[in-house]
Amino acid sequence: MAGEELHDEKFALTCSRDFPRWLASTKSALAFTTYQAGKLFLLGVKPDGQLSVFERTFARSMGIAVGTDGRTLALATQYQLHRFDNVMSGQPSRDGFDALYAPHATWVTGDVDAHDVGFASDGRPLFVNTLFSCLATVSDGHSFRPVWKPPFISRLAPEDRCHLNGMALEAGEARYVTAVSRSDVADGWRDRRVDGGVVIDVKSSQIVAEGLSMPHSPRLHRGRLWLLNSGVGEFGFLDPKSGRFEPVAFCPGYARGLAFIGDHAVIGLSLAREDRTFNGLPLDGALKARGTEPRCGLAIINLESGDMTGWARIEGVVRELYDVAVLPNVACPSLVGFRGDEVRYVISIDE
Repeated sequence: MAGEELHDEKFALTCSRDFPRWLASTKSALAFTTYQAGKLFLLGVKPDGQLSVFERTFARSMGIAVGTDGRTLALATQYQLHRFDNVMSGQPSRDGFDALYAPHATWVTGDVDAHDVGFASDGRPLFVNTLFSCLATVSDGHSFRPVWKPPFISRLAPEDRCHLNGMALEAGEARYVTAVSRSDVADGWRDRRVDGGVVIDVKSSQIVAEGLSMPHSPRLHRGRLWLLNSGVGEFGFLDPKSGRFEPVAFCPGYARGLAFIGDHAVIGLSLAREDRTFNGLPLDGALKARGTEPRCGLAIINLESGDMTGWARIEGVVRELYDVAVLPNVACPSLVGFRGDEVRYVISIDE
């Protein structure tokens, strides 16, 4: 595994037999985060057809976003938002990498528990500010600038009232968000984890779906609004007009992080925590009924059949994932972090 060393506890990634071949055929690579282990992983395929797993350390790695041109990557961390740009021309380096994402901008937001992140139409990061229960953008003179809050949130306060977490963008604008409940008191969302989840239309500020269990990762793809009904273990799509959620596949783990490659979804899966946040959910019974245990890793789901056509399982130090993103037109990516000297010597010129 390339990149920095993980902790003393071992990291192991195994995958279904055809996973590397399928990933290579898409002409894409994957990125995924774990806040629990503080890592950003890049998953690609080497020239010899073997998987490449590249990792860098960023405290509390959360949301990932990829720019429309595929060259730019945004990452939300514990108190910062980073922007990386691919500085390679596409020709593989000596070690087989065909992309090198280098950091070129950082915004210090403070520890606002940023979750999903995206690129607004002006190219600047837009993110879910979970601590303050709002959507926000970066500010050159402040920690952040709020741009929208749910209609049931009476004021901005650092109280994580509803656990606003997911954001779907459309043409560089926030279109839909997910929240665990409609609570307007500090940490009130924990009381409604089983059935308090909502999806909100940002343009109208109307709730278009309710009764969900800890929904996450709303995404627009091919004319449909997809999301993860995480507390039940469901992946599916929502009709905003009727409010009906249509499950497509069961997720054998706590699902967060959703991206698409053509007619396939890539879903991040996590193990249950030992605290109350993940326990006592309908997912527990659903797993037991299917005779399986929760897993950590990636699930590849066919959008038409709902079949899991590929998977990658992660064991060891990494037990929880947060977000997943697709890096288009990249086979074997790498990334420059801040912990070593490499960042001093990666220099690109805008000509």
